[in-house]
Amino acid sequence: MQSRPELWLYPGQGLKVQAYRKGRARPDGSLAPSGAFVGQGEWADPDSVLMVVEVTSYDTDTDTDTDTDQRDRVEKPRAYAETGIPVYLLIDRDTCEVTVCSEPDGVRYENARTVPFGKPVALPGPVELTLETEALEEWVR
Repeated sequence: MQSRPELWLYPGQGLKVQAYRKGRARPDGSLAPSGAFVGQGEWADPDSVLMVVEVTSYDTDTDTDTDTDQRDRVEKPRAYAETGIPVYLLIDRDTCEVTVCSEPDGVRYENARTVPFGKPVALPGPVELTLETEALEEWVR
């Protein structure tokens, strides 16, 4: 974020999205211009969001793990692409990988790139940053 000080990563900001779970999603983080959500309350309009970030949960229960897989790897990326959010970043603690999805076509993201923790990954426009992922290795158990 040091190279883009005009942007802020908002943790847990609720967003109005398309058909996902009653039209609402709460990503782990939403990258948007500073002040983008002022006065919008719990469920904000996603128009100013450049990227959403999800971090997979550690689930030891098989049923919960299946829900995490469905939610973070299928449902949420589809909802964000349908909404037109330009970039979806999935930090996957199960596989120790980062997946960057971009180019939403109104149904899905047309481009996805996955790298293991420890390798840098380029975040495409409009974010246009290189994310160093070495520190993510410390998050896995």
